[in-house]
Amino acid sequence: MTPARPAQPFPVTVVGIGADGWQGLPESSRTELRAAGVLIGGQRQLDLLPPECAGERIAWPSPLRPAVPRLLAAHAGRRIAVLASGDPMFYGIGRALAEEADALRVLPHPSSVSHAAARLGWPLEDVEVVTLVGRPAAGLAAALHEGRRLLVLSADAGTPGEVAALLRDRGFGPSRMRVLEQLGGDRERTTAETTADDWVQSQSPGDPLNIVAVRCRRAPDTPRLGAVPGLPDEAYEHDGQLTKKHIRAATLGALAPAPGELLWDVGGGSGSIAVEWMRTHPSCRAVTVERDPVRAERITRNAERLGVPGLRVVGGAAPAALAGLPAPNAVFVGGGLTAPGLLDVCWAALPLGGRLVANTVTLESEALLADAHRRHGGELVRLAVAHAVPVGGFTGWRQAMPVTQWSVEKTVDPSPGADR
Repeated sequence: MTPARPAQPFPVTVVGIGADGWQGLPESSRTELRAAGVLIGGQRQLDLLPPECAGERIAWPSPLRPAVPRLLAAHAGRRIAVLASGDPMFYGIGRALAEEADALRVLPHPSSVSHAAARLGWPLEDVEVVTLVGRPAAGLAAALHEGRRLLVLSADAGTPGEVAALLRDRGFGPSRMRVLEQLGGDRERTTAETTADDWVQSQSPGDPLNIVAVRCRRAPDTPRLGAVPGLPDEAYEHDGQLTKKHIRAATLGALAPAPGELLWDVGGGSGSIAVEWMRTHPSCRAVTVERDPVRAERITRNAERLGVPGLRVVGGAAPAALAGLPAPNAVFVGGGLTAPGLLDVCWAALPLGGRLVANTVTLESEALLADAHRRHGGELVRLAVAHAVPVGGFTGWRQAMPVTQWSVEKTVDPSPGADR
């Protein structure tokens, strides 16, 4: 059994602090910091406090997240104040503390995002915020759409250069960039606006405390990637194992992703279903299972390219490779349907309300889907797509192989002996 966590007699107080330091804090925040017996924060933040804050000062170790419960337990019974940059509940330490502390009191400060929007005259409701603190720069790619305004939270002084390089690589070199440093402090500075194509990091290494403002502009020869499923087939690197655009859009519609949900993509191929599942919302997660190591590496590249580097790729054949994976909210089976027991394993893994969608083009697998439809219900459809092609001097239709699709939601069936 896990030992009981010592109870905290005082709430843990989280105090947001900006680049303006002590003088920028309201009296309520100052009072809490003076009264604290333990002061925890980054070394830069601790150095902003005057001597009158006499509590024991502890700098966060690295990695930070595992240290949170340990430090709270080590100082149980004492008055703890934690320093955070700006608003602690906006991509800050407040989230981790809320998960670990018995009681929490948060005294926020204007965030760097609020300061940046004010300086730029950008309404916050029209801005997308992307954090690259502890996250790969590739995640920015999913937010790139013509005309969008982005505020990118930087990890360090090198982040603006990474942002510029990614914009150029993804065909958004004409995008306009500005870097805002030390917002709210005496050393606040905003760079002149330039394009990502013209950005030269070596000319302006800048301050590590910065935020990057981007106005997205797509180069004329860059393919347009929409915000809904059904990206162009050309957006993917593949060897022919690709769920094509129109079938992919219908498949994602049947899977019905919602924020925070997890997908199993079984028989990933190029990873297109998992990639577009994750692009529907930043909190959507996916695991792709692919037995071919060459294809597995290709899936990883597609995920990086299309802005979802968090896609987890599991090498191995299903159903064995599914063992130990976190329970899914939805499952897509795009390959390997004839593997013994695969559909049953996927069905058993789903919670109530979970969805399963399976596609096939072969008669053998179609028979399996017909049997599953008989046992579990759902919807069995055949999807057919034809493309106009030249026929001599005229134009005719070329029919693609029809796809049989079974989609079903796991629900409660009160009838005796029901297998649902």
